[in-house]
Amino acid sequence: MELLLPRKRRLDLQQSRLMAILNVTPDSFSDGGQFTGENACLARVAELIAAGADIIDIGGESTRPGAADVCLDDELQRVIPVIEAVRSRFPDLIISVDTSKAEVMRQAASAGADMINDVRALQEPGALEVAVTSQLPVCLMHMQGQPRSMQHQPDYDHVVAEVLDWLLHRAQQCEAAGIASSQIMLDPGFGFGKSLSHNYQLLAALPEFVATGYPVLAGMSRKSMIGQLLKRDVSERLAGSIACATIAAMQGAQIIRVHDVKETADALAIVAATKSGVI
Repeated sequence: MELLLPRKRRLDLQQSRLMAILNVTPDSFSDGGQFTGENACLARVAELIAAGADIIDIGGESTRPGAADVCLDDELQRVIPVIEAVRSRFPDLIISVDTSKAEVMRQAASAGADMINDVRALQEPGALEVAVTSQLPVCLMHMQGQPRSMQHQPDYDHVVAEVLDWLLHRAQQCEAAGIASSQIMLDPGFGFGKSLSHNYQLLAALPEFVATGYPVLAGMSRKSMIGQLLKRDVSERLAGSIACATIAAMQGAQIIRVHDVKETADALAIVAATKSGVI
């Protein structure tokens, strides 16, 4: 299994890959405001690569619960110069753009982004069309509601079946529009319109998502599903984050999205050795 990237590159997904989070926002729940200047971003990217990141996911709009919307111009000003600078400094790096806006996707692709990571699964106006034209790999995430209200009593009859069915239906719609099935990834959307119980039911059922044949992205790093269970503040969720990443990788998730790259890379190395039996 692999993803086709621009400039005739490929991302082998035979083992789990690390996607490092780079939020160029003032209000992200964990690292808001830390990496908002170009020099700070480039220094951070160098650190993430050295720590073992395979992909850098750059986002300019916080999607934490209760987050306010960000206007198009602000998101463009935050994201596009960073993508251009990172692509110039690290020409072979795999860059993901974390956005739901069609124009951000379009300009990000022109600036050097290699894939699109969309929490709204290409449902915003024009997003699907831009994704089709770009031919970049896309990650479709499930979210019940919108960031501002998604954690207000999320409700499902059968959360695993409903999330999986929704993602498969959305993937089929994207394929019908012109995106190759081999370029589509699925993300159950941990923490996006899910209760604590919903999140852990989805984590336990992750093999069902892997069994679809689509690559699966799992993003649980530092999220409230860890904090609520362990009664830990955001700054104290490293062990829980690594546990979630390890479980996801053992169950076959191909991309693990994290803040703490070095520590998670160590965990994934152990997962890979355990699954292969070869060192």
